[in-house]
Amino acid sequence: MILNATNQTIWLPQQASTIAAEVDSLFYFIFYWVVFFFILVLLVTFYFSWKYKSKKKGLTSSLDHNTTLEITWTIIPLILTLVVFFWGAETYIKMNIIPYGAMEVNVTAQKWSWNFTYKEGFSNPKVLVVPVNKPVKLLMQSQDVLHSFYVPDFRVKMDVIPNRYMMLWFEPTKIGEFDIFCTEYCGKSHSEMLGKVRVLSQSDYERWVEEVNVIDESIPLVEVGKTAYKRYACNTCHSIDGTQETGPSFKGIWGSEVIHEVNDPVNLDENYIRESIFYPQMNIVKGFPNGNMPTFKGLIRDREIEGIIEYIKELK
Repeated sequence: MILNATNQTIWLPQQASTIAAEVDSLFYFIFYWVVFFFILVLLVTFYFSWKYKSKKKGLTSSLDHNTTLEITWTIIPLILTLVVFFWGAETYIKMNIIPYGAMEVNVTAQKWSWNFTYKEGFSNPKVLVVPVNKPVKLLMQSQDVLHSFYVPDFRVKMDVIPNRYMMLWFEPTKIGEFDIFCTEYCGKSHSEMLGKVRVLSQSDYERWVEEVNVIDESIPLVEVGKTAYKRYACNTCHSIDGTQETGPSFKGIWGSEVIHEVNDPVNLDENYIRESIFYPQMNIVKGFPNGNMPTFKGLIRDREIEGIIEYIKELK
């Protein structure tokens, strides 16, 4: 029995996955029983407050114990608790048994972005694109600290823990875009660690895979760099106006001498940028000792690196 409509309500967002209706049914089962007992307790409290408001009635010592009443208020909550337990256990098992043949996507969480890598060999930052009515398995890992992957419309959430793989699955039932949030505080720009799940029809998804797996060589490198700067969340740590954020600003740094916390100073050139993208902990810039930047090796393509280099050159 489903106790909630599929549209968004005052309590919950719309249902957009196969498991959402079951999660909502359990939620509303608990919610309505809580409301019922809350009102019942209030009414009984007000009734007896009114009935025994006069002190002249004295104590009712002969009514200080009622075995039937005590059994009733013990058995009914026990039954409801058992119903919630077994109902919840059944839903939990469904949420954790991944269907055979599910489409698999690798998810990399890092401060402060999501990156999705497909079996076809390409990555797509921030936006997880999947086909409708197809089970999707996410194999997730964190590059730095604890994160948590949450899609409210799908009713799925899973912590992403460093140094181990975490798994989650869902089957979208609606075409559209749905929000992704990080629900574990992970640092300064935690609130900006957002993403989207874009659900397409099967034909549109296949067309998207063909298009996204190719970088248009006709696009100028500077434009490629501007796009990559946002796609890979470089803007959360590196400003382009000279403001010092978590990392150094990109403005005016091309060709300048970079002073490091430990290593010798070097001039910033193409090789330095490429090395910083692949091995960011090798040379920590002085004044930024935290070294928060994760590696993008295997996540970013060569033309995008070339684009970022040209973009930085333009930021004078």
